[in-house]
Amino acid sequence: MFPYAVESFTAEEEDILRRYVTNLDRPVFALVNLPEVVKGALFARYSRSPKSLRRLFLDEFVGELDISGDVTVDATVGIERAEELYERVFLEYGDDSVAQLGGVHLACEQASNVLTKVLEWGRLMAYLEQSTRYIAFDSRLSTGHYRYYRDPGVLDSPLGARYVGEMDRMFDTYGELLGELVAWLARRHPRQPGDSDFVHRQAIKAKALDSLRGLLPAGSLSNVGIYGTGQSYELLLLRMRSHPLPETRAYAELVLEELRKVIPSFLQRIDRPERGGAWSSYLSRTRQATAELVDELFCDLVSPSGGAVGGPSGRPSVVLLDWDPRGEEKVIASIVGPNTNRSESEVLQAVGRMGTEEKQSLLRAYVGDRTNRRHRPGRAFERTSYRFEVVSDYGAFRDLQRHRMLTVDWQTLGTELGYQVPGVVDEAGMDGRFVASLERSAELATTLAPTFPVESAYAIALAYHLRYTMQMNAREAMHVLELRSGAQGHPSYRWIAQEMHRLIAEQAGHHLLAGSMVHVDYGDTELERLDAERTAEQRRDSHSVTRIPSST
Repeated sequence: MFPYAVESFTAEEEDILRRYVTNLDRPVFALVNLPEVVKGALFARYSRSPKSLRRLFLDEFVGELDISGDVTVDATVGIERAEELYERVFLEYGDDSVAQLGGVHLACEQASNVLTKVLEWGRLMAYLEQSTRYIAFDSRLSTGHYRYYRDPGVLDSPLGARYVGEMDRMFDTYGELLGELVAWLARRHPRQPGDSDFVHRQAIKAKALDSLRGLLPAGSLSNVGIYGTGQSYELLLLRMRSHPLPETRAYAELVLEELRKVIPSFLQRIDRPERGGAWSSYLSRTRQATAELVDELFCDLVSPSGGAVGGPSGRPSVVLLDWDPRGEEKVIASIVGPNTNRSESEVLQAVGRMGTEEKQSLLRAYVGDRTNRRHRPGRAFERTSYRFEVVSDYGAFRDLQRHRMLTVDWQTLGTELGYQVPGVVDEAGMDGRFVASLERSAELATTLAPTFPVESAYAIALAYHLRYTMQMNAREAMHVLELRSGAQGHPSYRWIAQEMHRLIAEQAGHHLLAGSMVHVDYGDTELERLDAERTAEQRRDSHSVTRIPSST
């Protein structure tokens, strides 16, 4: 069974697409023969559009490009000459050094939210994922199915009919509540003088989508645009091939097939038993051996498969697990050190003898006047780190997991930690149907777990809580906390960022470092996207840019 919807195009559209994508009928394909700025803009638009990348390119980009010079190109055919050239270069310079310099823009479509966490795990790649804030998931694919992963193993089993029926009902509830909540919010927040209808609609829609995204199961499909080097893709494929989720292993072969068309020799080690085969086997063996030993030694800490179903009593939490009590002094010593000719230990001792005002003045000089959050100080802030344990809904985890310049580890998605009903949903009187859909999600996951322990995660709604750890240095904390606490952010992760900032100041006692994070936002707002939409419209108007139609 091929579990993906296949798009159809006219003969003229196929003729155009063949010049720029490596296939016309699979969910994974590479972009070629386009300027880098076009590929970047296409991926940026991709994250806020319900369209596939091919359809988006045809509808919104082709008309702005001169494609006449590419009429003889057929990117759907492998590039044999490129492979021969790379082979010669590899022999002379070595594979790793060359593999770091060749990059590919890859579209990964119809991937479950469970799979997207695997795709986005690597640090040395760039990602843009379809956003639940801008895209409604009540529409269906060309096959007539809702947008969730239809695992062949599950569908072919005696549980297949129940899986489809219950997942469909979850999407039915999402679609019904979405229209009602948009109307309720529009009445609750009438358009303000000076705001256009477009700005008001966008802000209302974003609030509704934010409030209801918890109804979507983790099996919901997403599109991810990836840019990476050959070496990064090699590491990604090695991880995917050893992953316990069948969807991930099957998707790895789709990715490899397309990459071989554009950077073939960079990936030769993947199929060599003594190289890629041994590496993937190593990852699989160590994961399994660790899990078995943990189960044996810590059986009282491991929940049984299909454990207790959590309810609305679940509460999000942020705990600061580990920090360095001398972290601030070490950061200041790292500021001072490069400006002296003494050892770090001598500098640290001298800093320890300084008064608070002197330390503060040094930190102020180093940080400077940060007029916006993108003005970040140098690497001295990397001298101290924080480790947090977070319990939040899976939707917030999706957003925070994308921060790659830190270490994120997470437990298996389940229902034991419960969920919370968004306040807006409760106020609108929709909490009964919201909770009923979550309970349906939990019951389906519990039913699937004995036979499909890994695939059962597809059924779990994004509102259910997950426990994970985030470890970051102070420089990355400045970036994450200022970005994710912004007024336009989702309330669930805004609270997490604010709580982390508070703990750095109060529990770790790093008042000076926390004080330098001046763009952490503690303000309250009811329509998170309203100011951002106003700013975007002003920017469009000032540049006389034609407005891209909103997704409905």
